[in-house]
Amino acid sequence: MNFGVVVFPGTWSDCDFHYVIGEVLRQPVRYVWHRETDLGGLDCLILPGGFSYGDYLRAGAIAGRSPVVDAIPGFVERGGLVLGSCNGFQILCEAKLLPGALMRNECLQYRCQSSHLLVENAETVFTRAMRPGQVLRMPISHGEGRYVADPDSLRRLKVNGQVVFRYCTEDGGLTKDANPNGSLDNIAGVVNEAGNILGLMPHPERAAESALGGTDGTLIFHSLLGSLVEDGTFSKR
Repeated sequence: MNFGVVVFPGTWSDCDFHYVIGEVLRQPVRYVWHRETDLGGLDCLILPGGFSYGDYLRAGAIAGRSPVVDAIPGFVERGGLVLGSCNGFQILCEAKLLPGALMRNECLQYRCQSSHLLVENAETVFTRAMRPGQVLRMPISHGEGRYVADPDSLRRLKVNGQVVFRYCTEDGGLTKDANPNGSLDNIAGVVNEAGNILGLMPHPERAAESALGGTDGTLIFHSLLGSLVEDGTFSKR
């Protein structure tokens, strides 16, 4: 499966993603400069974390209008998949490729810590290697991770099963104390209606080796690879 990791000015998790995909998972991967528009030959595009363009205006606001992001609608129409983590999630929301927005943390502090995630939807291409109700452990690292959405958008997210991850306690409880940033309904990750674009605030690339604290982040990639084996989705492009 061919991966591309986008590099924006100010990106800082691109090398982590590249390492995990290439060295841990042993999959083909290349860097994609933010001015590129030709995404041919890629199966999955990664928008990594960082501070694209220094988070001027709003986190992800400038990057959300870059040439590579403009090329995403055509890419997913051809069967491609997109994963945005942290700043990547912010960029996808700014580009209106995912509903809602990411605002300043409720505590008004930058939070860098481990978090537990409840798997709400295990039927997406990104979560097929997981179980409904499974609790994962991944780190967060952000100052603007509070997910918000208007009531109608929230209703549609729930009805369509677009809420994929929620912040929870170690035993799966959806409590306020388990919510590190004040996100609406403890939401940590969502997909678009078509299910081919995932955005989440936690960092799966930082939860990919036992020596670094756990491997739950690799379940997202194993889900993608399992889908490739099962139905050959990506070979159609």
